[in-house]
Amino acid sequence: MGTHHKGSKHERLCLDAFIKLMRAAGAIESLNVQSLTTKKLTISQFGVLEALFHLGPLCQRDLSEKILRSTSNLTSVLDKLEERDLVRRERSTEDRRYVTIHLTVRGRKLIAAILPEHLDLIVRRMSALGDRDLATLNDLLKRLGTASGVGKDRP
Repeated sequence: MGTHHKGSKHERLCLDAFIKLMRAAGAIESLNVQSLTTKKLTISQFGVLEALFHLGPLCQRDLSEKILRSTSNLTSVLDKLEERDLVRRERSTEDRRYVTIHLTVRGRKLIAAILPEHLDLIVRRMSALGDRDLATLNDLLKRLGTASGVGKDRP
């Protein structure tokens, strides 16, 4: 179901696309939440582990930008992961404000075990689209993200 807004054609198209994008993202995210819940992880916690697994140690600011969470929200996420011995914080000796986040051995083992299943889940969900559609979707989403200033110093 699209919008019931009575504005211009362009406004209706924008709202319809936005509604469909949010519903599709919500549907996929809810299934991911269910899958990660069985592993006792939130989506944010998984995002931290996955980013550190693929990119190596990151400072908290870079990590928050990578997983699109505020640094204050990330602090809470990191507290929970640290309690489970999945990550460790390392404060810089030169600048105590600078904290680097590292995977622990336990964290590396957990994310390495979860990633193949998670990838399979994503591939199965996205397989409703063919390769050409996925390439088009990737391009459109990149353009939309760039235009909205995601990851930049814009509101």
